Amino acid sequence: MVFKCQEDSFLKEFPTKVLSVEKVDGGFNVKFEDTILFPEGGGQPTDHGTVAGRVVKSVVRKGAEAIHFVEDDDQKTAPFAEGQEVVQLVDWNRRFDHMQQHSGQHLITAIFDREFKYNTKSWWLGSESSYIDLDAKDVTQEQLQQVENICNQLIVDGTPVEVNVYEPNDPALQTDVTRATRGLPDDVSGPLRVVSIAGIESNMCCGTHVRNLSQLQSIKLLSVEKAKGKCLVHFLVGGRVLRKLSECYDREVQLNVLLNGGPASHVDLAKKLQSTVRATQRIAKKLSTELATVEAQKLNGLPDAAPRYVFLHRCDGSDSDFISTFLRTVKLPDCFFFLTNADTDGSGKGQLVLQGKAEDVAKLGPQICALLDGKGNGKGTRFNAKVNKLKCLPQCEKLVRDHFPSEDAVAEK
Repeated sequence: MVFKCQEDSFLKEFPTKVLSVEKVDGGFNVKFEDTILFPEGGGQPTDHGTVAGRVVKSVVRKGAEAIHFVEDDDQKTAPFAEGQEVVQLVDWNRRFDHMQQHSGQHLITAIFDREFKYNTKSWWLGSESSYIDLDAKDVTQEQLQQVENICNQLIVDGTPVEVNVYEPNDPALQTDVTRATRGLPDDVSGPLRVVSIAGIESNMCCGTHVRNLSQLQSIKLLSVEKAKGKCLVHFLVGGRVLRKLSECYDREVQLNVLLNGGPASHVDLAKKLQSTVRATQRIAKKLSTELATVEAQKLNGLPDAAPRYVFLHRCDGSDSDFISTFLRTVKLPDCFFFLTNADTDGSGKGQLVLQGKAEDVAKLGPQICALLDGKGNGKGTRFNAKVNKLKCLPQCEKLVRDHFPSEDAVAEK
Protein backbone atom coordinates (compact mmCIF):
# COMPACT_ATOMS: atom_id res chain seq x y z
CA MET A 1 0.00 0.00 0.00
CA VAL A 2 1.14 3.55 -0.75
CA PHE A 3 0.08 5.80 2.12
CA LYS A 4 -1.24 9.32 1.70
CA CYS A 5 2.02 10.71 3.13
CA GLN A 6 3.83 9.01 0.24
CA GLU A 7 1.36 10.18 -2.40
CA ASP A 8 1.72 13.79 -1.30
CA SER A 9 4.58 14.46 1.11
CA PHE A 10 3.56 18.13 1.40
CA LEU A 11 0.09 17.35 2.77
CA LYS A 12 -0.08 18.74 6.33
CA GLU A 13 -3.72 17.91 7.22
CA PHE A 14 -5.88 14.97 6.23
CA PRO A 15 -9.39 13.73 7.15
CA THR A 16 -9.75 9.96 7.49
CA LYS A 17 -11.71 7.27 9.32
CA VAL A 18 -10.75 5.03 12.26
CA LEU A 19 -10.63 1.34 11.35
CA SER A 20 -9.61 -0.21 14.70
CA VAL A 21 -8.43 0.62 18.21
CA GLU A 22 -6.43 -1.91 20.25
CA LYS A 23 -5.45 -1.50 23.91
CA VAL A 24 -1.74 -2.18 24.53
CA ASP A 25 0.69 -1.44 27.35
CA GLY A 26 0.81 2.30 27.93
CA GLY A 27 -1.75 3.26 25.29
CA PHE A 28 -3.56 2.23 22.13
CA ASN A 29 -2.61 1.01 18.66
CA VAL A 30 -4.85 2.68 16.10
CA LYS A 31 -5.37 1.95 12.39
CA PHE A 32 -6.90 4.43 9.96
CA GLU A 33 -8.17 4.14 6.39
CA ASP A 34 -5.08 6.11 5.35
CA THR A 35 -2.46 8.31 6.96
CA ILE A 36 -0.28 11.34 6.36
CA LEU A 37 1.91 10.32 9.32
CA PHE A 38 4.90 8.50 7.87
CA PRO A 39 5.70 5.13 9.50
CA GLU A 40 9.38 4.57 10.21
CA GLY A 41 11.17 2.91 7.30
CA GLY A 42 13.89 3.20 4.68
CA GLY A 43 16.21 4.87 7.18
CA GLN A 44 13.70 7.65 7.86
CA PRO A 45 12.28 8.06 11.40
CA THR A 46 8.58 8.11 12.11
CA ASP A 47 6.55 11.30 11.85
CA HIS A 48 5.07 13.01 14.87
CA GLY A 49 1.66 14.65 14.83
CA THR A 50 -1.85 14.64 16.23
CA VAL A 51 -5.14 12.92 15.44
CA ALA A 52 -8.25 14.72 16.69
CA GLY A 53 -6.01 16.49 19.18
CA ARG A 54 -4.41 13.30 20.52
CA VAL A 55 -0.61 13.16 20.25
CA VAL A 56 0.95 10.50 18.03
CA LYS A 57 4.71 10.01 18.45
CA SER A 58 5.16 6.59 16.93
CA VAL A 59 3.95 5.07 13.66
CA VAL A 60 5.16 1.67 12.49
CA ARG A 61 4.34 -0.21 9.30
CA LYS A 62 3.24 -3.83 9.40
CA GLY A 63 2.89 -5.06 5.86
CA ALA A 64 0.34 -2.81 4.17
CA GLU A 65 -0.88 -1.22 7.44
CA ALA A 66 0.34 1.74 9.49
CA ILE A 67 -0.03 1.33 13.27
CA HIS A 68 -0.29 4.60 15.22
CA PHE A 69 0.52 4.54 18.93
CA VAL A 70 -1.52 6.91 21.10
CA GLU A 71 -0.66 7.12 24.82
CA ASP A 72 -3.23 6.69 27.60
CA ASP A 73 -4.87 9.83 28.92
CA ASP A 74 -5.79 10.24 32.58
CA GLN A 75 -9.07 8.38 32.10
CA LYS A 76 -7.38 5.53 30.21
CA THR A 77 -10.31 5.45 27.81
CA ALA A 78 -10.05 4.58 24.12
CA PRO A 79 -9.14 7.75 22.19
CA PHE A 80 -11.38 6.96 19.22
CA ALA A 81 -14.32 4.82 18.19
CA GLU A 82 -14.26 2.55 15.16
CA GLY A 83 -15.74 4.36 12.17
CA GLN A 84 -15.11 7.80 13.71
CA GLU A 85 -14.16 10.59 11.32
CA VAL A 86 -10.94 12.29 12.46
CA VAL A 87 -8.41 14.80 11.18
CA GLN A 88 -4.69 14.03 11.15
CA LEU A 89 -2.13 16.85 11.50
CA VAL A 90 1.56 16.25 10.85
CA ASP A 91 4.37 17.95 12.76
CA TRP A 92 5.48 19.81 9.68
CA ASN A 93 8.83 21.09 10.93
CA ARG A 94 9.94 17.55 11.73
CA ARG A 95 8.53 16.17 8.46
CA PHE A 96 10.16 18.79 6.23
CA ASP A 97 13.49 18.33 8.01
CA HIS A 98 13.32 14.58 7.36
CA MET A 99 12.35 15.19 3.71
CA GLN A 100 15.37 17.44 3.23
CA GLN A 101 17.79 15.00 4.87
CA HIS A 102 16.38 11.97 3.02
CA SER A 103 16.32 13.61 -0.42
CA GLY A 104 19.79 15.03 0.29
CA GLN A 105 21.04 11.55 1.09
CA HIS A 106 19.75 10.25 -2.26
CA LEU A 107 21.60 13.06 -4.04
CA ILE A 108 24.89 12.67 -2.12
CA THR A 109 24.81 8.90 -2.59
CA ALA A 110 24.20 9.26 -6.34
CA ILE A 111 27.03 11.74 -6.86
CA PHE A 112 29.57 9.65 -4.92
CA ASP A 113 28.57 6.68 -7.08
CA ARG A 114 28.68 8.63 -10.36
CA GLU A 115 31.96 10.42 -9.70
CA PHE A 116 33.98 7.79 -7.83
CA LYS A 117 32.01 4.51 -8.05
CA TYR A 118 31.60 4.49 -4.25
CA ASN A 119 28.48 2.56 -3.32
CA THR A 120 26.48 3.51 -0.21
CA LYS A 121 26.10 0.50 2.11
CA SER A 122 23.73 2.18 4.59
CA TRP A 123 22.78 5.55 5.98
CA TRP A 124 21.60 7.12 9.23
CA LEU A 125 19.27 10.08 9.74
CA GLY A 126 20.21 11.46 13.15
CA SER A 127 18.58 14.18 15.22
CA GLU A 128 21.50 16.60 14.69
CA SER A 129 23.37 15.31 11.63
CA SER A 130 23.25 12.34 9.28
CA TYR A 131 25.78 10.12 7.55
CA ILE A 132 26.19 7.65 4.70
CA ASP A 133 28.44 4.59 5.00
CA LEU A 134 30.44 4.36 1.79
CA ASP A 135 32.02 1.21 0.39
CA ALA A 136 35.40 2.94 0.28
CA LYS A 137 38.62 2.85 2.26
CA ASP A 138 38.77 6.64 2.52
CA VAL A 139 37.41 9.87 1.07
CA THR A 140 39.83 12.75 0.56
CA GLN A 141 39.01 16.37 1.35
CA GLU A 142 39.21 17.12 -2.37
CA GLN A 143 36.62 14.43 -3.15
CA LEU A 144 34.39 15.70 -0.36
CA GLN A 145 34.55 19.24 -1.75
CA GLN A 146 33.90 18.02 -5.30
CA VAL A 147 30.74 16.14 -4.31
CA GLU A 148 29.51 19.08 -2.23
CA ASN A 149 30.02 21.50 -5.13
CA ILE A 150 28.16 19.26 -7.59
CA CYS A 151 25.25 18.74 -5.18
CA ASN A 152 24.87 22.47 -4.50
CA GLN A 153 25.01 23.30 -8.20
CA LEU A 154 22.16 20.84 -8.84
CA ILE A 155 20.25 22.59 -6.05
CA VAL A 156 20.87 25.99 -7.66
CA ASP A 157 19.70 24.56 -11.01
CA GLY A 158 16.38 23.53 -9.43
CA THR A 159 16.71 19.90 -10.57
CA PRO A 160 13.29 18.20 -10.48
CA VAL A 161 12.54 15.26 -8.18
CA GLU A 162 9.74 12.94 -9.28
CA VAL A 163 7.99 10.06 -7.54
CA ASN A 164 6.29 7.39 -9.68
CA VAL A 165 4.29 4.39 -8.47
CA TYR A 166 4.39 1.05 -10.30
CA GLU A 167 2.88 -2.36 -9.90
CA PRO A 168 5.59 -4.99 -9.29
CA ASN A 169 5.11 -6.57 -12.76
CA ASP A 170 4.99 -3.27 -14.68
CA PRO A 171 7.61 -3.40 -17.51
CA ALA A 172 8.20 0.34 -17.09
CA LEU A 173 9.62 -0.36 -13.63
CA GLN A 174 12.69 -2.01 -15.13
CA THR A 175 13.52 0.98 -17.33
CA ASP A 176 12.92 3.58 -14.61
CA VAL A 177 15.10 2.06 -11.90
CA THR A 178 18.80 2.42 -12.61
CA ARG A 179 20.08 1.44 -9.17
CA ALA A 180 19.47 -1.26 -6.55
CA THR A 181 16.49 -1.12 -4.19
CA ARG A 182 18.51 0.71 -1.56
CA GLY A 183 16.42 1.59 1.50
CA LEU A 184 13.34 -0.45 0.59
CA PRO A 185 12.02 -2.52 3.55
CA ASP A 186 12.09 -6.29 2.98
CA ASP A 187 8.36 -6.83 3.63
CA VAL A 188 7.09 -4.21 1.17
CA SER A 189 4.34 -5.62 -1.04
CA GLY A 190 2.03 -4.16 -3.67
CA PRO A 191 2.79 -0.92 -5.56
CA LEU A 192 6.41 0.24 -5.60
CA ARG A 193 7.54 3.87 -5.43
CA VAL A 194 10.46 5.07 -7.53
CA VAL A 195 12.11 8.36 -6.58
CA SER A 196 13.91 9.98 -9.54
CA ILE A 197 16.31 12.92 -9.53
CA ALA A 198 16.24 14.15 -13.12
CA GLY A 199 19.40 13.16 -15.00
CA ILE A 200 21.01 11.71 -11.86
CA GLU A 201 19.34 8.50 -10.67
CA SER A 202 16.13 6.57 -10.07
CA ASN A 203 15.76 4.51 -6.94
CA MET A 204 13.04 2.58 -5.13
CA CYS A 205 12.26 4.17 -1.78
CA CYS A 206 9.39 4.30 0.73
CA GLY A 207 10.34 7.66 2.28
CA THR A 208 9.04 11.20 1.87
CA HIS A 209 10.89 13.53 -0.51
CA VAL A 210 11.00 17.07 -1.89
CA ARG A 211 9.64 17.88 -5.36
CA ASN A 212 12.63 19.88 -6.47
CA LEU A 213 16.25 19.98 -5.31
CA SER A 214 15.94 23.74 -4.75
CA GLN A 215 13.82 22.82 -1.70
CA LEU A 216 16.95 21.32 -0.15
CA GLN A 217 18.39 24.88 0.06
CA SER A 218 21.98 23.66 0.52
CA ILE A 219 24.15 20.67 1.41
CA LYS A 220 27.21 20.67 3.64
CA LEU A 221 29.49 17.63 3.89
CA LEU A 222 30.98 17.89 7.36
CA SER A 223 33.60 15.21 7.79
CA VAL A 224 34.80 11.69 7.05
CA GLU A 225 34.95 9.19 9.91
CA LYS A 226 36.79 5.89 9.57
CA ALA A 227 36.06 3.27 12.22
CA LYS A 228 35.82 -0.54 12.32
CA GLY A 229 35.71 -1.07 8.58
CA LYS A 230 33.33 1.85 7.99
CA CYS A 231 33.79 5.05 6.02
CA LEU A 232 31.14 7.48 7.25
CA VAL A 233 30.50 10.80 5.52
CA HIS A 234 28.60 13.13 7.85
CA PHE A 235 26.34 15.74 6.26
CA LEU A 236 23.73 18.43 6.84
CA VAL A 237 20.94 19.54 4.50
CA GLY A 238 18.74 22.63 4.36
CA GLY A 239 17.53 23.96 7.68
CA ARG A 240 20.23 22.05 9.55
CA VAL A 241 22.92 23.94 7.64
CA LEU A 242 21.39 27.24 8.73
CA ARG A 243 21.05 26.07 12.35
CA LYS A 244 24.67 24.93 12.41
CA LEU A 245 25.79 28.27 10.97
CA SER A 246 23.80 30.09 13.66
CA GLU A 247 25.34 27.91 16.40
CA CYS A 248 28.84 28.49 15.06
CA TYR A 249 28.32 32.24 14.82
CA ASP A 250 26.92 32.46 18.37
CA ARG A 251 29.93 30.50 19.62
CA GLU A 252 32.24 32.77 17.64
CA VAL A 253 30.75 35.86 19.31
CA GLN A 254 31.26 34.29 22.75
CA LEU A 255 34.87 33.43 21.91
CA ASN A 256 35.47 37.00 20.75
CA VAL A 257 34.70 38.15 24.28
CA LEU A 258 36.47 35.31 26.12
CA LEU A 259 39.65 35.46 24.04
CA ASN A 260 39.59 39.24 23.57
CA GLY A 261 40.10 38.92 19.83
CA GLY A 262 38.30 38.36 16.53
CA PRO A 263 37.71 35.06 14.70
CA ALA A 264 40.91 35.32 12.66
CA SER A 265 42.98 35.21 15.85
CA HIS A 266 40.99 32.56 17.75
CA VAL A 267 43.40 29.70 17.01
CA ASP A 268 46.51 31.68 17.98
CA LEU A 269 44.83 33.04 21.11
CA ALA A 270 43.65 29.55 22.13
CA LYS A 271 47.18 28.17 21.66
CA LYS A 272 48.57 31.00 23.76
CA LEU A 273 46.00 30.30 26.47
CA GLN A 274 46.86 26.59 26.42
CA SER A 275 50.55 27.42 26.80
CA THR A 276 49.80 29.69 29.76
CA VAL A 277 47.64 27.01 31.42
CA ARG A 278 50.35 24.37 31.01
CA ALA A 279 52.95 26.69 32.52
CA THR A 280 50.62 27.50 35.42
CA GLN A 281 49.97 23.81 36.00
CA ARG A 282 53.70 23.09 36.14
CA ILE A 283 54.20 25.84 38.71
CA ALA A 284 51.21 24.68 40.76
CA LYS A 285 52.49 21.10 40.74
CA LYS A 286 55.91 22.23 41.90
CA LEU A 287 54.43 24.33 44.72
CA SER A 288 52.08 21.50 45.75
CA THR A 289 55.01 19.08 45.91
CA GLU A 290 57.08 21.50 47.97
CA LEU A 291 54.20 22.14 50.37
CA ALA A 292 53.56 18.42 50.83
CA THR A 293 57.23 17.90 51.58
CA VAL A 294 57.21 20.70 54.18
CA GLU A 295 54.09 19.30 55.89
CA ALA A 296 55.58 15.80 56.03
CA GLN A 297 58.92 17.04 57.38
CA LYS A 298 57.12 19.02 60.10
CA LEU A 299 55.61 15.76 61.34
CA ASN A 300 58.91 13.91 60.96
CA GLY A 301 60.60 16.53 63.12
CA LEU A 302 58.17 16.56 66.03
CA PRO A 303 60.22 16.41 69.26
CA ASP A 304 57.57 14.54 71.23
CA ALA A 305 56.04 11.15 70.57
CA ALA A 306 54.52 10.76 67.12
CA PRO A 307 50.76 11.32 66.90
CA ARG A 308 48.53 8.29 66.55
CA TYR A 309 46.47 9.80 63.78
CA VAL A 310 46.59 12.82 61.41
CA PHE A 311 43.80 14.58 59.53
CA LEU A 312 44.81 16.50 56.42
CA HIS A 313 42.07 17.88 54.13
CA ARG A 314 42.76 20.07 51.11
CA CYS A 315 40.92 21.53 48.09
CA ASP A 316 43.52 21.16 45.35
CA GLY A 317 41.43 18.90 43.15
CA SER A 318 41.41 15.14 42.84
CA ASP A 319 44.40 15.11 40.47
CA SER A 320 46.73 16.87 42.95
CA ASP A 321 50.12 15.31 43.64
CA PHE A 322 50.01 16.60 47.20
CA ILE A 323 48.79 13.35 48.81
CA SER A 324 51.23 11.06 47.01
CA THR A 325 54.19 13.34 47.78
CA PHE A 326 53.15 13.69 51.43
CA LEU A 327 52.80 9.95 52.00
CA ARG A 328 56.08 9.26 50.21
CA THR A 329 57.93 11.74 52.45
CA VAL A 330 56.37 11.23 55.89
CA LYS A 331 58.21 8.76 58.16
CA LEU A 332 55.64 7.72 60.78
CA PRO A 333 54.95 4.00 60.15
CA ASP A 334 52.58 3.58 63.10
CA CYS A 335 50.48 6.68 62.43
CA PHE A 336 46.99 6.56 60.86
CA PHE A 337 46.61 9.15 58.08
CA PHE A 338 43.17 10.40 57.01
CA LEU A 339 43.72 12.48 53.85
CA THR A 340 41.28 14.02 51.36
CA ASN A 341 41.50 16.30 48.35
CA ALA A 342 38.27 18.00 47.33
CA ASP A 343 37.41 19.02 43.78
CA THR A 344 37.69 22.78 43.31
CA ASP A 345 34.07 23.22 42.13
CA GLY A 346 32.55 22.94 45.61
CA SER A 347 30.55 19.86 44.67
CA GLY A 348 31.74 17.84 47.65
CA LYS A 349 33.39 15.28 45.40
CA GLY A 350 37.02 14.34 45.72
CA GLN A 351 39.66 11.80 46.64
CA LEU A 352 40.10 9.84 49.87
CA VAL A 353 43.30 8.11 51.00
CA LEU A 354 43.78 6.28 54.29
CA GLN A 355 47.11 4.88 55.37
CA GLY A 356 48.08 3.11 58.59
CA LYS A 357 48.24 -0.25 60.24
CA ALA A 358 46.41 -2.91 58.26
CA GLU A 359 43.89 -3.64 61.03
CA ASP A 360 42.98 0.06 61.43
CA VAL A 361 42.63 0.56 57.68
CA ALA A 362 40.50 -2.59 57.34
CA LYS A 363 38.07 -1.42 60.02
CA LEU A 364 37.86 2.32 59.33
CA GLY A 365 38.21 2.32 55.54
CA PRO A 366 34.78 0.92 54.56
CA GLN A 367 33.00 2.96 57.27
CA ILE A 368 34.57 6.27 56.24
CA CYS A 369 34.00 5.49 52.57
CA ALA A 370 30.31 4.82 53.22
CA LEU A 371 29.88 8.06 55.21
CA LEU A 372 31.44 10.03 52.35
CA ASP A 373 29.30 8.23 49.72
CA GLY A 374 32.40 6.83 48.07
CA LYS A 375 33.49 3.94 45.97
CA GLY A 376 36.87 2.38 46.56
CA ASN A 377 38.83 -0.42 48.14
CA GLY A 378 41.81 -1.10 50.33
CA LYS A 379 44.53 -3.67 50.69
CA GLY A 380 46.93 -3.93 53.57
CA THR A 381 48.01 -0.51 54.81
CA ARG A 382 46.29 1.66 52.15
CA PHE A 383 42.66 2.49 51.28
CA ASN A 384 41.75 4.64 48.21
CA ALA A 385 38.34 5.90 47.11
CA LYS A 386 36.48 8.45 45.03
CA VAL A 387 33.94 10.20 47.29
CA ASN A 388 30.90 12.44 46.79
CA LYS A 389 30.01 13.90 50.22
CA LEU A 390 33.04 15.52 51.80
CA LYS A 391 30.68 17.65 53.93
CA CYS A 392 30.47 14.58 56.17
CA LEU A 393 34.15 14.85 57.17
CA PRO A 394 33.34 15.83 60.80
CA GLN A 395 31.45 12.54 61.33
CA CYS A 396 34.38 10.65 59.86
CA GLU A 397 36.89 12.39 62.09
CA LYS A 398 34.76 11.50 65.11
CA LEU A 399 34.82 7.89 63.96
CA VAL A 400 38.62 7.97 63.94
CA ARG A 401 38.84 9.65 67.37
CA ASP A 402 36.49 7.06 68.84
CA HIS A 403 38.71 4.35 67.37
CA PHE A 404 41.77 5.85 69.11
CA PRO A 405 40.17 7.34 72.28
CA SER A 406 43.32 7.73 74.36
CA GLU A 407 45.72 8.94 71.70
CA ASP A 408 46.88 12.38 70.68
CA ALA A 409 46.41 13.69 67.16
CA VAL A 410 47.78 16.38 64.88
CA ALA A 411 44.94 17.85 62.80
CA GLU A 412 45.80 19.73 59.62
CA LYS A 413 42.93 21.52 57.79
